[in-house]
Amino acid sequence: MAPPSDPYNHHWHFSDLSDKTFQLHGRSLVVALVFFSLLLFFTFLFVYFFYVCTHRRHSATVRSTSNPTAPHVVELGLDPVTINALPIFLHGAPDNSGGLEVECSICISMFQEGERVKVLPQCRHAFHSQCVDKWLMTHSSCPLCRNAILRGDSLAGAGLIV
Repeated sequence: MAPPSDPYNHHWHFSDLSDKTFQLHGRSLVVALVFFSLLLFFTFLFVYFFYVCTHRRHSATVRSTSNPTAPHVVELGLDPVTINALPIFLHGAPDNSGGLEVECSICISMFQEGERVKVLPQCRHAFHSQCVDKWLMTHSSCPLCRNAILRGDSLAGAGLIV
């Protein structure tokens, strides 16, 4: 029986580890070429998609700022006159208590009796007046159901272009 070799007693011969004798032949050469080809392909694919995404974003920005009266531009948000024209009710009043939510879905707090609650005309969702006003400065839809605040016939009067 041979004595077990000690793994810590192995001496490396660094002169044997020379790259002068390194050669790629046959199957190894094919595997290396396929690997580098795939690496090159995916690099070009990544660069292409990066270019396309940044170019689309840039062209959309240029298009929207170059001609603001163009019919394809949709302004975001509502103007302050339209926002202030939306109906406001006092929560808990006997004439408007039916059908209103009990919680503002923007700030997630309960409506208190006597608070100003703004009700959107199309979907009848209710929010705190100050919460929904901030939303409507940048969006023209309900924050809960995303319905348009104003119908198409009243969009022209609100300064929106469709």
